[in-house]
Amino acid sequence: MTKENVRHGSVNVREMCIFAMLGAIMFASKVIMEALPNIHLLGMLTVTYTVVYRKKALIPIYVYVMLNGLFAGFNLWWLPYTYIWTILWGITMLLPRNMPKKVAYIVYSVICALHGFAFGTLYAPAQALMFGLNFEQTVAWIISGIPFDLIHGFSNLGLGFLIVPLTELLTRLSRKIIN
Repeated sequence: MTKENVRHGSVNVREMCIFAMLGAIMFASKVIMEALPNIHLLGMLTVTYTVVYRKKALIPIYVYVMLNGLFAGFNLWWLPYTYIWTILWGITMLLPRNMPKKVAYIVYSVICALHGFAFGTLYAPAQALMFGLNFEQTVAWIISGIPFDLIHGFSNLGLGFLIVPLTELLTRLSRKIIN
C-alpha cells in the first residue's frame, strides 16, 4: 500500500479482494452457525476488522450485509442490518487504539456483549416503523426478545475474548500481504 493510498483512504485491488474475502468469511460463519440461535461470530469479526482496518472495515461489513440480502432475500428483516453492524463499528472506532492487551480483552468482550444484549432494542426502531408499532407495542416486542438477546450477549461476551489474538494475527497477515 502506498503512502498516497493511506493518506487519501483509497482502496486498491488487493485490499478489495481481501475485504471481499473477509466479508465472505462473516457470511459463511453466520450460515454455518445458524442452527444455534443468536450465537455467531459477527460481532467478534466486526470489532476485529475495525481494530485492524479502522474506516475500511466498513467494506467487509457491508459485503456481509449485501451477501446476507442476496442469499436470504432483501426483505424487511434485512433493513436493520444496514445500520446495526455500523453501530458496533462506530463504538469500536471511538475506543483508544493502543489499549494495554489485558484491558483490550475486557473492553472488546464487553462491547461485543453489550451489542448482543442490545440487539433487539437496536432492531426495534425499524420494526416499529415497518409495522406501525406504537411505543407500547415496541416495548412489548423488545421484552419478548430478551431471552434471545441474553443468549446473543453472553455468546458475544465469550467470543469477544478471541478479538485480541485475531487482531494480532490479522495485523501480521495484513502487513505481509498488503506491503
